[in-house]
Amino acid sequence: MSFIPTPLNLPEYPFKITLKDTQYFIFDEIRKKHLVLTPEEWVRQHFIQFLVFVKKFPKSLIQIEGGLTLNKLQKRTDIVIFNNLGERIMVIECKAPAVKITQSVFDQAARYNSVHKTKWLVVTNGLRHCYAIIDHQSSQFAFIEELPDYQLL
Repeated sequence: MSFIPTPLNLPEYPFKITLKDTQYFIFDEIRKKHLVLTPEEWVRQHFIQFLVFVKKFPKSLIQIEGGLTLNKLQKRTDIVIFNNLGERIMVIECKAPAVKITQSVFDQAARYNSVHKTKWLVVTNGLRHCYAIIDHQSSQFAFIEELPDYQLL
């Protein structure tokens, strides 16, 4: 059975959702293709729109499901944000709304970021969003209330 979209703690957007046979698809504006509408994809697409329309992140600097190697295993980062110089500045891990943001979920995102070494780490399930700024030199991080606009990063 297909996922039934539920309201999130993010603005609503006019997504292009289609039904083929018994499966729903959502159009990804970044990758320019239809994707199976899963709970995690619902969160990812909302968060991308939030970044673009609310926080003014340039679409051209957003990478979705980029590959990385962690402990000799191939993994995928949900969203990576780059700056104008092509440097990675943010890793975003998206979970389904039913997945609680726990220490283990945050640890997963931190492991991915141990490869990317970005200044910003975000974990969201669409209902709760955790934003952290990281100082890799001192191995310290701090949670912040709200993600700044792109131009302030």
